[in-house]
Amino acid sequence: MPSSSFKIKKYHSKYKDQIILVWEKSVLATHHFLSRADFIEIKALLVTYDFEILAMFCLIDDEKVIGFIGIYQHKIEMLFLDPEYTGKGLGRQLIEFAITKLGVTLVDVNEQNTNAKIFYEKAGFEVYEKTEKDDFGKNYPLLRMKLTGSK
Repeated sequence: MPSSSFKIKKYHSKYKDQIILVWEKSVLATHHFLSRADFIEIKALLVTYDFEILAMFCLIDDEKVIGFIGIYQHKIEMLFLDPEYTGKGLGRQLIEFAITKLGVTLVDVNEQNTNAKIFYEKAGFEVYEKTEKDDFGKNYPLLRMKLTGSK
């Protein structure tokens, strides 16, 4: 059961460095398929990325960002959780928030990230399409998923 000390707060620029740190820790723990060069390239993009263009929310524990979710047009563009906090229902808390408060119905998952696919399936998403490359043209196939019952 998620602790009541965890709060979901709208993104503020003061959280950016913490978000990048959470992203880095999470990707290193879960995205073993990602090449080192691609990891460095993506991290460099995030450093300059304007998170304000997304509906961005942070999961906060006593002013420390432990996870975040970014949404654009009913699609989860990013969801990352500090690996120290996985398995506690917190990712599920972010998903439920996104579905109920923001009307999320879509998400893309790297095909090689089988745990993420299982996570989203448990949250009610199903694969409706597969791509051979990711949105940057890299050789990381995507599974496009939609919330069961959504159009």
